[in-house]
Amino acid sequence: MAKVKIKAPKKGKKKKVFKKKVATVMREAKKGELNIGKSDKKVKSRKQAIAIALSEAKKAAGIKKPKKAKPKKKAKKKK
Repeated sequence: MAKVKIKAPKKGKKKKVFKKKVATVMREAKKGELNIGKSDKKVKSRKQAIAIALSEAKKAAGIKKPKKAKPKKKAKKKK
């Protein structure tokens, strides 16, 4: 009997996209080219640049926040 190799799914694809996006955004911030949102204002603080980098990387990698479970509604008793 011949052994059949099964290819494992590619792991870490989102991580690679995430890392690249963060690196490019941080590079822009160091050069002074990173804007706040869609405005023409430049990012001044390093913390602000990191926050923007992480949010843009999440969008690029397709990472979404898990939805919170809604509390169950209690049935009302009829009188």
